[in-house]
Amino acid sequence: MPATRRLLLALQNVVEGRSYGMPSFLLNGRFLARFRDGDTVLVVQLATIGEREVLMELDPRAFFITEHYRNYPAVLVRLTEVALPLLSDVVMDAWRHVGALPPKRPRKPAKRRAKGGSS
Repeated sequence: MPATRRLLLALQNVVEGRSYGMPSFLLNGRFLARFRDGDTVLVVQLATIGEREVLMELDPRAFFITEHYRNYPAVLVRLTEVALPLLSDVVMDAWRHVGALPPKRPRKPAKRRAKGGSS
């Protein structure tokens, strides 16, 4: 995880946060990547599901998905199985994709209804 974390934080405008209790990485307020499974797996945002399919064919031991990610353009990476140069390429492609998206707008606070009152 230290090498992967350094790789992500070295990218311009990437900041660390938390997602599902695990370290995550945001670019301009948008999801880029996060650790899961005790920091042994990295979830990476991709441009397309087709890109994920290519990665899974290229190295099925390193790249995979779960049912949760089936319809979402992301890939899970087993950090013990992936070569660092390949991981670096995947992360850079993800960084370019997410960086090309407009910055995420802050969420508006939810409106609260008055207790006991009628609308």
